[in-house]
Amino acid sequence: MMAWFNFSRLSPVFECFRRTLYFLLRWVPPVLRTFVTYTSTAIAWLSDRGSTRDGFETCEDDPEFLPDEVKEESCRKNEAAVVERAAGLDREPVFEEEEEEDDEFDSDEYRVETTDKFYCEYDSSWETEESQGGPYKSTWGPGASKSFKFRKFENAAKDTWNYRHDYPSQTSRQRWDEADANPNLDFYLGEKPSLPDGVYINTFHDEWAGQYDKLEYVHTFIQWLFPLPEPGMNYEATPLTRKEIDGFCESSIAKENLLKSYELMLDFYGIKLRNKATGEVERAPNWKERFDNLNRHTHNSLRITRILKCLGILGFPHYQYPLVRFFLKQTLIHGELPNVQDSALSYFMFSVRNKRQRRHLIKFAYMNYNREDEFVWCPKKIQMKWSHHVESGLQRGMVGLYESEQ
Repeated sequence: MMAWFNFSRLSPVFECFRRTLYFLLRWVPPVLRTFVTYTSTAIAWLSDRGSTRDGFETCEDDPEFLPDEVKEESCRKNEAAVVERAAGLDREPVFEEEEEEDDEFDSDEYRVETTDKFYCEYDSSWETEESQGGPYKSTWGPGASKSFKFRKFENAAKDTWNYRHDYPSQTSRQRWDEADANPNLDFYLGEKPSLPDGVYINTFHDEWAGQYDKLEYVHTFIQWLFPLPEPGMNYEATPLTRKEIDGFCESSIAKENLLKSYELMLDFYGIKLRNKATGEVERAPNWKERFDNLNRHTHNSLRITRILKCLGILGFPHYQYPLVRFFLKQTLIHGELPNVQDSALSYFMFSVRNKRQRRHLIKFAYMNYNREDEFVWCPKKIQMKWSHHVESGLQRGMVGLYESEQ
């Protein structure tokens, strides 16, 4: 028996054990590091995009993960809002758009320091003490807060900054700019169908209009209808090129078809284009039903962001402001579309390419924001400058409500 347990018999076993241990020690840690890295990246991606990008919800958005006191406070606010709307007492805006001098926002009072509590290095809406050559490295002072809400806004700001500055680091756009094909322009000129659906632009306008279930659950058409110089989820749709942008803006047919696509999608969301010259929009007759769908299927917020960006690139930048202001009014004033509010603040507002219009939208949002919640979309210095308008606006609102009840 003892003779069987000699070294020659056990050496293969020890050698196998040694090789196995060596393999584990050498390869398992890198694999684990890779797994942890990709897992954390995926979690961050879902958290950043969340309900504001393509419908994925984070733990913080799920009521099951909220503390009891937060649930109770949320229920209290929701009940109060329901009672208010049922009584027909939807409040009027605290701040309405005012005609202001062009140089108001350019004064030194609107210059912010990078140490401001809510300074965002990717928000180029406000002038700083440094040059505006690119995104800044934020220097956080004592007591500065990087809340979860502000971090989500920072990640959204990276996306919109890249868009507003014409994708300075978009390698895919550079690759497609070198190609001779013009698939997006050809589609809008009616010369080629979309892929993989095989639908021509005229067919889409004629047969898909009002087909709400189809527009909701088919996800391959949106990149063809509203192309951008950035990739999307449909790999058979290609990023928009500079040559296509130039050709598009020179083509009355392409722009007319884009306008039809815009009106078709507005109808899908319960919105009507009131003025084609200004881009002013209003609720459509079926807005309640369509708002309910928009509020439940939050991936549409990502679609709306794409639509806003496309309008800014392909000849309709003046349409951006009216649509964003519409969503701010519906969410902040009328209490509709609660699941769209974060998208409207973090993505819709900052997709507006005109800086002055963007500043007015931020001011409008601040003046009508729930004062119990932290407003992270504007530097603290500017918020303090606007604060006295809130009090006077609330007083005017209370007087108006009191007079209406007499």
